[in-house]
Amino acid sequence: MINNKFYSYAFLDSLFFTQNPWHQHGVMVHTLRVMYHVVKAKDWKFLPAAIMHDFGKPFTAFKKDEEDYEFNEWSFTDHEERSYQIIKNWSFVSEYTKEIVRYHYLIRDIKKSKTEKYERYLEKKAIWDGLDKNMHKDLETFLLYDDRGKGKKRR
Repeated sequence: MINNKFYSYAFLDSLFFTQNPWHQHGVMVHTLRVMYHVVKAKDWKFLPAAIMHDFGKPFTAFKKDEEDYEFNEWSFTDHEERSYQIIKNWSFVSEYTKEIVRYHYLIRDIKKSKTEKYERYLEKKAIWDGLDKNMHKDLETFLLYDDRGKGKKRR
């Protein structure tokens, strides 16, 4: 498990400057952009999750493959679980928000793992099947806000 320190290059670079080809900005600006889209839509129930959904990303930033090194980008495997681990004992955060944070990447993870790692797919699909239909809908909605916060692809 990756556990970057606050002062590490991976933590600071991913927080302020660089993520991957799907994000135009670092984690902080991306988070502000997700918050903007939630506020713009007046979809207030998602605002706490928008703020906290990527708390774990800088802690999990690592170079996965040659492409990450070539383009000076980061991978963030299971960043959503790390984000959840940070907030899970915070009594001022609702269980609903904790679930949105924990599972905000689940839809993408299911699609991606189905073709790459079938065991992971089965694990993630079981989580999805254990969630109710309202949470399915809310995760789909939150994913739209998350995507809007990414900006233009860099390559």
